[in-house]
Amino acid sequence: MNHLLITGGAGFIGANFARYVYESHPEVQIVVLDKLTYAGNRANLTDILGDRVKLVVGDICDAPLVDRLVSKADAIVHFAAESHNDKALVNPWPFIQTNIVGTYTLIQAATKYHKRFHHVSTDEVYGDLPLSEHGSGDEGKFTPTSLISLQVHTQRLKLAVICW
Repeated sequence: MNHLLITGGAGFIGANFARYVYESHPEVQIVVLDKLTYAGNRANLTDILGDRVKLVVGDICDAPLVDRLVSKADAIVHFAAESHNDKALVNPWPFIQTNIVGTYTLIQAATKYHKRFHHVSTDEVYGDLPLSEHGSGDEGKFTPTSLISLQVHTQRLKLAVICW
């Protein structure tokens, strides 16, 4: 794997993951796709941007952009998300767009080009998962922990049923 696309890579966790890959795998070229909203900050990447790390400011809902970037990647690590759940109760639309439509856009492109896709999220989506190298069964199921994460999970299931 020589080309990695990291979505949400200018956020705290995404930038630290990008830095880890940059420092641990000198053969890997990294493209970070980030919208640079309240959670993403170019300064989180400034010291590693250069020949091996490129920042593309854009939206994971932009299907032509996502298609172009995914076509050139060997794998996608998806961190991009609207994560301030309190705001979702007042204005759910940005959460639906990014967390559902954006994730779906990435999955569609990954499927089209047969790319590995890793979705990174929080306990709000996955619940408490035990640390285990051989995890299987019930501990791998979604277990949302709040009303909004349950709503998002339910919408994702509906989207999956409609799309498959």
